[in-house]
Amino acid sequence: MSYLSNYIERMRSEGKKDFADSIEKTAKKIGDKELSKFDYASHQIGLLFGNIQSGKTGHVFGVICEAVDLGFPFFLFLTTDNTTLQEQTYERAKKELTDFVVCDENEEQKFRNHGDKPVIVVVKKNHSVLKAWANRFKNSNMLLGNPLFIIDDEADAASLNTKVNQGDVSSINKFLQEIIDTAQSSIYLQMTGTPQSLLLQSSTSGWHPLFVDYFEPGKKYIGGNFFFPKDTTPDFVRFIDNDSSMEIAHKVVVRHLVVTAQLFLTGHKVSNCLIHTSRLQSDHNKTGEDIRKVLVKLAYDHDKAELKSEIEQEYASLAPEDSVKQSFDDIYKCIQDILEKAKYSIVVLNGASADSSEDYVSGCNFVVGGTNLGRGVTFGQLHTFYYARTSKHPQADTMWQHNRMFGYDRDKGLVSLFITHQLYNLFAEINETNNAIVEQARKGERITISYPDGLNPTRENVLDKSLLNILPGNSNHFPSNPHNNTFKDISAMVKNFDGTEEPQPVSLRFILKLLDKFEDDNFNFEGYKSMIQSELNKSSLATGMLMVRRNRDITYGMRALLSPNDWAATNKFKDKFVLTLYQVNGDNPKLNWPDGKKIWVPNIKLPGTSNIYMIN
Repeated sequence: MSYLSNYIERMRSEGKKDFADSIEKTAKKIGDKELSKFDYASHQIGLLFGNIQSGKTGHVFGVICEAVDLGFPFFLFLTTDNTTLQEQTYERAKKELTDFVVCDENEEQKFRNHGDKPVIVVVKKNHSVLKAWANRFKNSNMLLGNPLFIIDDEADAASLNTKVNQGDVSSINKFLQEIIDTAQSSIYLQMTGTPQSLLLQSSTSGWHPLFVDYFEPGKKYIGGNFFFPKDTTPDFVRFIDNDSSMEIAHKVVVRHLVVTAQLFLTGHKVSNCLIHTSRLQSDHNKTGEDIRKVLVKLAYDHDKAELKSEIEQEYASLAPEDSVKQSFDDIYKCIQDILEKAKYSIVVLNGASADSSEDYVSGCNFVVGGTNLGRGVTFGQLHTFYYARTSKHPQADTMWQHNRMFGYDRDKGLVSLFITHQLYNLFAEINETNNAIVEQARKGERITISYPDGLNPTRENVLDKSLLNILPGNSNHFPSNPHNNTFKDISAMVKNFDGTEEPQPVSLRFILKLLDKFEDDNFNFEGYKSMIQSELNKSSLATGMLMVRRNRDITYGMRALLSPNDWAATNKFKDKFVLTLYQVNGDNPKLNWPDGKKIWVPNIKLPGTSNIYMIN
């Protein structure tokens, strides 16, 4: 019996052929590349990442089944510290992993009496729960000689050591390590849609993934490339920079009512609008009240002609792809019915509200909140999204988790996004970096991360500042003790650049080939080449600049390489990698070069558009 085959066939029998094919591909890839080579003696960490709300739980269930086929009997599934989410995951595991014994976090006896079936325990990342299971594993002999397979859902949330810069260990991280240590060997599979903080863990921390795999979303998925495409702004984006809060509320309400009518008239039971403007509860209450005032005004306003005109404008922009566009008269009647009979809900989701997920599973809903609208929360038929949350120090992973409009049950022709230009541009920058990370993962390359100044990849408290390099845009970097693989080969490659006063445009691939000719134990050439490769992943025809200077008398151990004139010449190219090659007269004994012969020394200037993050 193949556990993976059984799981895939059950999905196909439910009509989920495309999703099943995608899961099977992911599971087989990880099985062949990683699990089949496991040595049953070590503790290994890997990363499986995908897009926000693109079906990662289904994919990891496939990986779990493939792991059983390859001899792994024990599984621990970690969810965020949210009781509802833990219970949902437990129920889903029971429903979908029918060949397993599935245990809740309180079912120790069921775990011990699992018989000859594989067993999976679903727990939340709560320090008391983790401590209890660390002790249970420790007191059980079942892990002697057997590997433990740990799946950490949203591994970038709570799991990492938040006290790394204090020389201490945070409690969740401590108990996760204790659980790992209870087993003779283990695989710890990190899962997330925002891998920035995981990729920037140092190898000495023990939490940097040794392998990274990306799974493709299904065909119906819409995500970052739909909402934030490069070099263009979609028509469904509504910029709100110059509107008052009440003007925005009015536009959002009218748009959502039109979309809701289209959905309800085509058989859907729910239509959600998500409003994320702040992390403050007082702002949530005010925004909710603004929405309520608009709805009441529209219901009782005697000037129906103005409302009808606004509805006509929104109706004209509807272009449903998954259903037949309904007539204007039917849309208008449905909206009147919703308004006059108050068939809508304003749901506030924050730490002080009594509203819950049950309040937006059906009907016409306006969901208002902040942090609670992020990681792990899903909203069916979400087509209207109003986002205006700002931060003095925005974090790319946190912002990206706020994009709950990503998903499968969205109709592209009904979507609208209300946002400021500044926030839209930030999201576009994040999406571009995400695409670069994905492309590097696909090719198995070392992953580098870059963001514009003012946008941080993740929260600082989980990154080891002693090992983190933040390389500012427009900065210059050169090796202090370079070695030429062969001086002759480098000279031959740049022989046609004699006499050029200014840097010349060249392919970034040519720059990579030049850098392959250099070595220095104390200079991270591989890291810089990864940065350049990241740019090539964005565009295969990407170019940089090359400047060649010969016969330079530069003393060994200099603190700066470029002359003032050359520094000014390279600095003109703000958005490019610029490689400057100096042919240094190392055969002059007065200059103190160790090898006593001519040598090429490279200087790399980074693009000024981004800061680049690297872990030593």
